[in-house]
Amino acid sequence: MAREEIVSNASEQLILVDENDREIGFKAKNDCHLGGGTLHRAFSIFVFNSSNELLLQQRSGSKMLWPNYWSNTCCSHPRRGEAMQDAVVRRLEQELGFRCPLTYLYKFKYQAQFGSIGAEHEYCSVYYGRYDGPVDVNVNEIAAWRWIDIGSLERELAAAPDTFTPWFKMEWVHIKANYLDGRSEEHTSELQSHLNLVCRL
Repeated sequence: MAREEIVSNASEQLILVDENDREIGFKAKNDCHLGGGTLHRAFSIFVFNSSNELLLQQRSGSKMLWPNYWSNTCCSHPRRGEAMQDAVVRRLEQELGFRCPLTYLYKFKYQAQFGSIGAEHEYCSVYYGRYDGPVDVNVNEIAAWRWIDIGSLERELAAAPDTFTPWFKMEWVHIKANYLDGRSEEHTSELQSHLNLVCRL
């Protein structure tokens, strides 16, 4: 499958935002992640198949932050001048070689430090998708990938939490509580129909 070339970190301009996710400027990708990080716009995608398995990726060993850690299906950033709905489609195809309908779930702000190397400081929009076709990973971005059922994922997170990225763990707690378990007041039939998942933990 032909893919758009991924822009180098040096030239890719990310969107800086304030505490209310309002655009306030732009900055090179690498610079956004130095020190404690500069707050910027990002997204995170969770793709499940019809067996209710989540597609995980192991980040490339060449990544500046959290190399070789396991994470959710796809995480990245909209570029300067790019709408979020275009960015999620672009990056999913760049990294994993497929497209699927994506549904916005929620957004949150977080900061996570990776030792002295740098940090993620993001206003992150989270999306959900369904897909059953082939996966064609970009080996420059992804070291490994796999489908995992919810029960197995829960056991791995409990046994080896330090092998997963911090944003994935935060997002999974929220998704499980609000969209899978059905115990939260935010859980609605509309969201349940979007997700169409059954969770028996």
